[in-house]
Amino acid sequence: MGPKTAVSEGDLFRHPLREQINLKHPLVHLADLINWDGLNASMSASFVSHKRSAGHITEADCWFVVFPACVRSVGRGSGLAMGLGEAGVEELLATTIEAAKRAGVIKASSAKRLIVDTTFMQKAIAHPTDSRLLERCREHLVKAAARQELKLRQNHNREVPHLARQIGRYAHAKQYKRMKKALRTLRSRVARVMRDVERQLDSVADTGRIALQELIGRTRRILSHKQKDKNKLYALHAPEVDCLTKGKARTPYEFGVKVSITTTHKEGLVVGARSMPGNPYDGHTLAEALEQAAILSDVKPEVAIVDRGYKGLAIEGVKIYHPGLRRGITRQLRAMIRRRSAIEPAIGHMKTDGKLDRNWLKGALGDAIHAVLCGAGHNLRMILRKLRPFCILVLFALLNRSTTVVFKA
Repeated sequence: MGPKTAVSEGDLFRHPLREQINLKHPLVHLADLINWDGLNASMSASFVSHKRSAGHITEADCWFVVFPACVRSVGRGSGLAMGLGEAGVEELLATTIEAAKRAGVIKASSAKRLIVDTTFMQKAIAHPTDSRLLERCREHLVKAAARQELKLRQNHNREVPHLARQIGRYAHAKQYKRMKKALRTLRSRVARVMRDVERQLDSVADTGRIALQELIGRTRRILSHKQKDKNKLYALHAPEVDCLTKGKARTPYEFGVKVSITTTHKEGLVVGARSMPGNPYDGHTLAEALEQAAILSDVKPEVAIVDRGYKGLAIEGVKIYHPGLRRGITRQLRAMIRRRSAIEPAIGHMKTDGKLDRNWLKGALGDAIHAVLCGAGHNLRMILRKLRPFCILVLFALLNRSTTVVFKA
């Protein structure tokens, strides 16, 4: 007599989630397309704490990481994402690419023909002005001195904030001589506090001394700013921020980091997203962007469509086309090059729907993680858009079956 067939019985007081939800919902179909076991296995190496071990990472946690959160709920998701690192969130992006293949959004060969472009991701910092930066330096120095129990000769808690506000009023009224005089006074007051803290560094413990030395170094860098200097410090807490001149009437400058986006030529699925600190030339970012796309999609790209900013670049094994080429361009190639602009609305949706327009994660690692997560979120929205029409057709079929129309003669 052979073994009996095991029959799985339900629990009287525990009801599975799949019995309580609508199994025809697009999110349920999307969850079935994602390899959750593979995600848990890849995440296990990133979490070794007994307080939150890899075994306690649930499917809800994975969803929380994949969807970029807004600032009000960024606390839990950002900590998990920062623990994963750039390689971990790239694994999430690769998972969305595989899910898109299973859902029929793209074919495996779609990753051979790509569109590459760069955009600018702004950092969550205030608009940098000399008066504000100097006031922030003094404020942080005074607070750090209080934590280390250092006695300052003067902290200028009354005078310096008033000077910073007055400088803004003078600038608004175009009284530039008064503004420059107040700014010189403000610089001298901040430098006085900095030197007072620097003289007492020897009495500080080693753990607090390193943080104080870093703060003093950033303060000295801000004090030495000139109008025509390059590589300025635009935020006291974010030294990695770059400045890009946009030339717009309302926002002539943007402060953040350059991001390279790679999408498939036909469908527009994101197969690569990487931050490029240092504001490099677009052509110098192409090789790195194509390498990332080849690793994540597991397909070597053959054709790359770019804009004129990449002009004159050559990469072995990849044909690069950009607008303006004349020699050897057939009608089919011309149509393929014209489709380069399809990446622009994809970037626009990533900025409005995927929070790419403003990054709240800290440091250069936060820039890299946020860019990749925005690409993963864009892919998930594309997959849901593919799954949604099927559910709508099923709903219409059910409504038509239950509704009878009677025509009177």
